[in-house]
Amino acid sequence: MARIRITQVKSENRRPFRQKRTLLALGISKLNHSVELEATPQILGMVKKVSHLVRIENI
Repeated sequence: MARIRITQVKSENRRPFRQKRTLLALGISKLNHSVELEATPQILGMVKKVSHLVRIENI
């Protein structure tokens, strides 16, 4: 499968609890933190829910 790099570019402050938990589930812990993950349907679904807070790059 393809890999993607996810970087948090906006703060999670004043966001709903579920969006904060989704960022934690993706492994993102703070602003400008990046993680590389496999592009599975489950991961892509989580990224879609917080797409306004993160930047996605194909690797």
